Amino acid sequence: MSNNPTDNSEQLTYLALGDSYTIGEGVNDAGRYPSQLVAKLNSETDRSWSSPKVIARTGWTVDELEQGIIREEITGKTFDLVTLLIGVNNQYRGRSVKDFEKEFEAMLSRAISFAGENRNHVVVISIPDWGITPFAQAKDLDQAKVAREINAYNLVCKTISEKYEVAYVDITKEYREGGDQLEMLVADGLHPSARMYEVWTKKLYEQVKKFNF
Repeated sequence: MSNNPTDNSEQLTYLALGDSYTIGEGVNDAGRYPSQLVAKLNSETDRSWSSPKVIARTGWTVDELEQGIIREEITGKTFDLVTLLIGVNNQYRGRSVKDFEKEFEAMLSRAISFAGENRNHVVVISIPDWGITPFAQAKDLDQAKVAREINAYNLVCKTISEKYEVAYVDITKEYREGGDQLEMLVADGLHPSARMYEVWTKKLYEQVKKFNF
């Protein structure tokens, strides 16, 4: 992390933690929201950002993300920006919200530590409602039940973010409004396309540009 916020000679660093939504299942690297965000920051601000460090994998739950972090051996490193989007696979596997609450709080504390304890440089992103996608419709799932559970998980994310005074960016509303449109999804009918990630990136950028870099 740069000691001089006005020194443009040192590139700023970004750590993105998550699951398939962060790794960008079915999308090339440039289309993922971490890469889109860095590209936007580089083109629209006077600071230089390096390529994002992404620790994410399709299917990961919170505990699996923790194991992924351990394997990456980044403990002790600090980043100028950290984003966290996790929890959909906990919900998908039918795990309790109470257990998620404990795990998410511990993971958010991890994220803050990676930001050098600067909670003003951490962003939590809400969990999309995958129940509205063609993938879910084809399985004849109870969309209302999925929506209720996603809402409960997101309430946990938002409440804990507020507790730690961490920024919370809600992309679930936009996902529910456009997540069933084919151009907003990749071929599997479930995961976001680069166009949907562009919507997320705009919201993230509006938040991140408020930070004092």
